[in-house]
Amino acid sequence: MIPSREQLEQWDREHVWHPFTPMQTYAAEKPLIIAGAHGCFLIDLDGREYLDGVSSLWCNVHGHRVPQLDAALRDQLEAVAHSTLLGLSNVPAIRLARRLVELAPPGLNHVFFSDDGATAVEVALKMAFQYWRQCPRPRPEKTQFLALHGAYHGDTLGDVSVGDIERFHGLFAPLLFPTVRAPAPYCYRCPLGLERSHCRIDCALELAELVRRHADRLAAVVIEPLVQGAAGMITAPEGYLRRVREVTRRYDVLLIADEVAVGFGRTGTMFACTQEDVVPDFLCLAKGLTGGYLPLAATLTTDEVYNAFLGPPEAGRTFYHGHTYTGNPLGAAVALANLDLLQGPGGLPVLPEKIERLRTHLERLWELPIVGDIRQKGLMAGIELVRNRATKERFAAAERMGARFCRLAREQGVLLRPLGDVVVVMPPLAIDLPLLDRLGDVLYNCANAL
Repeated sequence: MIPSREQLEQWDREHVWHPFTPMQTYAAEKPLIIAGAHGCFLIDLDGREYLDGVSSLWCNVHGHRVPQLDAALRDQLEAVAHSTLLGLSNVPAIRLARRLVELAPPGLNHVFFSDDGATAVEVALKMAFQYWRQCPRPRPEKTQFLALHGAYHGDTLGDVSVGDIERFHGLFAPLLFPTVRAPAPYCYRCPLGLERSHCRIDCALELAELVRRHADRLAAVVIEPLVQGAAGMITAPEGYLRRVREVTRRYDVLLIADEVAVGFGRTGTMFACTQEDVVPDFLCLAKGLTGGYLPLAATLTTDEVYNAFLGPPEAGRTFYHGHTYTGNPLGAAVALANLDLLQGPGGLPVLPEKIERLRTHLERLWELPIVGDIRQKGLMAGIELVRNRATKERFAAAERMGARFCRLAREQGVLLRPLGDVVVVMPPLAIDLPLLDRLGDVLYNCANAL
């Protein structure tokens, strides 16, 4: 028996615990239940279509019901849906590992698969920690990590330890290890009180000094290249990432690049690191890896790191970490098809025109006084709403202006999700120019209405 709409709504309220969602408020409202999708649109139970303005939480690349991705899944189902990667292997995982190595910055020759962005970063943290105990010149005192203020790298306890968003992480402080914290490159609200026009990227200088001071104890620096996502779409100034890589090399500290949100074309190139010719020691990937179809993640690392884990079983050098669905064949198969599309003529090559079209629409928002700042890198952007543009005064949290903006957008057929009072704009990379124009009009209408 197919449940009625009323039953689905009731069961949703009674049984489904939604992530990052105040459940008392959610239960009091009429839920939006997605029943279908096509292209860049999601469809609710009433058949109403919504432009997927945040790529189903930043992961959808080519839209929904993509024939090539659907076919890859069906074909793989004819072979095997899942087998463990613990001591065995499978064809799609092997092919995907090779493909990622070919696409990644040079030297990242080894791929450890996991399930999502949080696990990809957790793997890198644990590998970095263990590396310093097993490298040719062991440094067991190197146990700490450095990350940025406002950082978000996932929700495992290791990731939360390097994270720094109070409303997400503060409660769990007694469970966490200490992290060295560097200022974020938040030019609009500079933590150093500087103006970008007179700044030498001083936040990078501050980070360099912290690395120098703590180098003897630092295992790694953890950073989101070019854009800090959950911190509010904070775009780093040009050259910042390169400076971070230079200082970590100088002081013998590993660099973990969390490209979970910014990888696979989101910033305009396959990987964000390549825009500043940076090769990290760890590259963490997820979200767009399968085009937004299935959970799959990868942590890439170097020969130097990998070799530190080699030895006979009795030496205890093995990386004892894994996941049941590591290297899942279905996920790997669809990831390969996703990469084919990204590298095809309708993928990365056509992004510059779309990026520029989005930029044009965002620029128009500057005429509206509620818009304090607009930050864009590729097809990801954040619109920061303020009470007073001249003073940068924030709205009171209880006013929930970002949520109000997104509610207005939903009424106009666009699904968005805010980060506080920063409205995130991150459509599928496959979005066409007319749909970008529609998205731009809705953004303007909502900002103008508040």
